[in-house]
Amino acid sequence: MSLGNKTLFITGASRGIGLAIALRAARDGANVTIAAKTVKPDPRLAGTIFTAAEEIEKAGGKALPIACDIRDEQSVDKAVADTVAKFGGIDILVNNASAISLTGTLATQMKRYDLMHQINGRGTFMVSQKCIPHLMKAANPHVLNLSPPLDFDVKWFANHPPYTLAKYSMSVYAWAMAAEFKDKGIAFNCLWPRTAIATAAIQNVLGGDEAMKRCRKPEIMADAAHAILNRPAKDCSGNFFIDDEVLAAEGVTNFDPYAVSPGTPLIPDFFVPAPGARTVVGRG
Repeated sequence: MSLGNKTLFITGASRGIGLAIALRAARDGANVTIAAKTVKPDPRLAGTIFTAAEEIEKAGGKALPIACDIRDEQSVDKAVADTVAKFGGIDILVNNASAISLTGTLATQMKRYDLMHQINGRGTFMVSQKCIPHLMKAANPHVLNLSPPLDFDVKWFANHPPYTLAKYSMSVYAWAMAAEFKDKGIAFNCLWPRTAIATAAIQNVLGGDEAMKRCRKPEIMADAAHAILNRPAKDCSGNFFIDDEVLAAEGVTNFDPYAVSPGTPLIPDFFVPAPGARTVVGRG
């Protein structure tokens, strides 16, 4: 299993899960475009597209840092064109960029609503649209959306309907495009964590250092993504994958190394249905 010489276009890859996926691919010798907005250090958000590029190169890959706002069509067009010009094509798209606001109906400002839907839903659709013509030329093309299984239990909507709908739109696009492009041989799948992952969103939104101790590391998502992206695209599409289920299928039995604080109870992530619960489509 290797992504050597494959070209990955990853949105929001300057930190967190996106960067972890990039680094896992880089260890195989992959080419990675870091399509993200952060070009200057932010005290609340570690990492820029340039620091991410340095890490990718050190890990053994080739990096192309591109300042890209996935809300802007011209910015996406340029990022895709620059990637193809440098690396010769695109084999894999990872739609990782996302915005979050865990607010209810009355507390959600419209600018926050718009941001979530412009990035999560519209951004995922647009970046996919721009990459698909190049993916059609790839040997084993994959699109992986970091979005949840479509479990329509109202408990996932009641406390933060704008965010839930924005994230679910990413999953609906993967589900729909898997059928739309089935004859083209492009895999469209979703990947979501069973537990909270130690990222800036947890640090800044959900509870700081104490919450971080109850998380798994981004590497569990990176290893799961690596396994999915190495599968034959024609036989692996339209799935809603959960990280530890993917790795269990690969033979992993001990998940303690992925824990920030082994032995500490983990925070369950949103949107993961109970075993056997019904979802719109299968979870792989």
